Amino acid sequence: MKPLAPVDPRTRIALGVAFFIVFFAVWAAATFGGFVSKTFLADPVTMVRSGWTLLTEHGFLHDIGMTVWRVLGGFLIAAALAVPLGVLMGAYKPVEAFFEPFVSFARYLPASAFIPLLILWAGIGEAQKLAVIFIGSFFQLVLMIAVSVGNTRRDLVEAAYTLGALDRGVVARVLLPSSAPEIAETLRMVLGWAWTYVIVAELIGASSGIGHMITDSQALMATDQIIFGIIVIGLIGLVTDLAFKAGNRKLFPWAQLR
Repeated sequence: MKPLAPVDPRTRIALGVAFFIVFFAVWAAATFGGFVSKTFLADPVTMVRSGWTLLTEHGFLHDIGMTVWRVLGGFLIAAALAVPLGVLMGAYKPVEAFFEPFVSFARYLPASAFIPLLILWAGIGEAQKLAVIFIGSFFQLVLMIAVSVGNTRRDLVEAAYTLGALDRGVVARVLLPSSAPEIAETLRMVLGWAWTYVIVAELIGASSGIGHMITDSQALMATDQIIFGIIVIGLIGLVTDLAFKAGNRKLFPWAQLR
């Protein structure tokens, strides 16, 4: 191995799969070997059986669908507002000077701290859960996108002005194409954070969703169901992450040449 030396795709996949094999082997050894009580950590076989029961007999697919809908709904609302504002802040310094202090302040506020207020304002319905995801995603997106746009190479901007481009043309034909790959990566990362916010929102005042199932399972000390719910979240996140990466490579091929 050498620092920053690339790994071919087949080796990368093999190494990634190998980690999961080792992880489940250690888990199985710890539970089947009696090193950890099954009351506190269910074994992999029991977890799979309980997960199948949840899916086939207890309507867990509906819970999964509700959670995915909440994540995508809240995240898309946040992205629809954060992307244009972040681009404006990155492109125009007076806009950045106006919004940046408040955005920097707000992004440190934990979304979970707003849950009591949001329950008072919006009840325990879907609006409250979407608002939690919005608060947790919006301010992070705005600041990261503004930084990406603001880091555009100055020589590209100066070359565009030299060729006669107007301000609007510089934004549309230089700043956006240059920062688009980083904006897409920002969206990918923050979507992962949105999953943490929705689970927290579902732990309080929810009647459906993966977080709701985990809360009910905790009351019954059903660690097999809790672990299955956590693994489902991880699998959905992994699939969306891989889809984002594939989409980014296809949409922004020039980014791979950097």
